[in-house]
Amino acid sequence: MFSLMNLIVSLVISGVSGWLAGRIMNVNFSIPLSVIVGMIGGAVGSMLFGLIGFHAYGTLANIITSVVGACVLIWIVNYVAGRRR
Repeated sequence: MFSLMNLIVSLVISGVSGWLAGRIMNVNFSIPLSVIVGMIGGAVGSMLFGLIGFHAYGTLANIITSVVGACVLIWIVNYVAGRRR
């Protein structure tokens, strides 16, 4: 059963992941954008780590996966945006 507490925890983890990725990649995000980047980064990170056979179990592993995925996402967006200029 999915509860409100699970949703809040997921949003907090996404926000922390997006914020950490922004700090690593030297980009400043607002809080809502950090949550969005962290959520998409979690999906990207899970896909990337799944391709090489790693799976995240636990909160810390999920944060690491989300941060790596968000960094990859930020890098791709910066690369595509830089090519358009």
